[in-house]
Amino acid sequence: MTRRKFTSAFKTKVVLAVLKERESLSELAQKYEVHPQQIRTWKREFLKGAENVFSHGEKKSARTEAEEKEEKLLKIIGRQKVELDFLKKALS
Repeated sequence: MTRRKFTSAFKTKVVLAVLKERESLSELAQKYEVHPQQIRTWKREFLKGAENVFSHGEKKSARTEAEEKEEKLLKIIGRQKVELDFLKKALS
C-alpha cells in the first residue's frame, strides 16, 4: 500500500472546514477520506504557524533591528577592549 500525499491546498481546505465547525470531525474525515487523527494533526500545525502569517514582514525588520543593535554593542565592546589594553600598557 502506498502512502497518499496531500497538497497544502487540500490540507488548508480541510482545516478551514474543521475550524468552521459546521460538521463534526468524523463527518469531515469521512467526507475527505482522511483519518480524524490526521485532521487533528493538520489543525494543530495550522494553528501553531498561524501567527507567522501576519508577522512575516515584521520578523524580518525585528531581526534586522536586533542585528543592528548587536553590531553596535560589539563595536562598543571592541572600543572598550582597545582602551583597556592601552591603559594596561600605560600602567605597566
